Amino acid sequence: MAGSKGERIKLIRKELKMTQDVLAAKLGVGKSALSMIETGKAALSERNRNILIQELNVNPEWIDRGKGEMFNCSPDEFQTFRKKSDSTVPYQSVPLYNIEGTAGLVPLFLDKERHQPIDYIHIPNLPKCDGAIYVAGDSMYPLLKSGDIVLYKQMNDIENIFWGDMYLLSIDIDGEEYITVKYIQKSDKEGYVRLVSQNPHHADKDVRISQIRALAFIKASIRMNSIK
Repeated sequence: MAGSKGERIKLIRKELKMTQDVLAAKLGVGKSALSMIETGKAALSERNRNILIQELNVNPEWIDRGKGEMFNCSPDEFQTFRKKSDSTVPYQSVPLYNIEGTAGLVPLFLDKERHQPIDYIHIPNLPKCDGAIYVAGDSMYPLLKSGDIVLYKQMNDIENIFWGDMYLLSIDIDGEEYITVKYIQKSDKEGYVRLVSQNPHHADKDVRISQIRALAFIKASIRMNSIK
């Protein structure tokens, strides 16, 4: 087992049969920067960590602590998931909902026919989406900021999630619905998952799977810029 995070990054690259040039390009850094990461002279950024998890199927627990398997699933399973998840639709109208007007994700997901969208989003060649909502809060900043739009695909079973990807969740906290966008990772605690923010000022949080009342896979996001 590799002792340091840098050594683990190097092992990941070797296992994927990538040169430093190829992995550096995937991460959006220079070859010298990747070399410094692998030798422990520079830290792995959160952005690059998420690329390893989401794009290269690496187990976040293995990156951070060397625990478990190097990859979340086999390469064949990963490619099958990606093909199913990323198949695009030439043209679709994605309904944009006002969460306050629908009284939360749970009623919306259970019977969206009863809820009138406030608008429709038209983006060609987008993966199939069930709806879109505005983001509130700064837990995923700078990737997402309050007022941005996320487009999602509803999921019926948390067992079907892909660890490390970004999800829209409705969580029951003391009888109140808490709606958030987070990365979902495996937890060390039985019956729990770990919710991870992009914003380093927000701590990771383990929540019981039974607390998750609604779940959707984030397919795309739209940055809303305003000029004052």
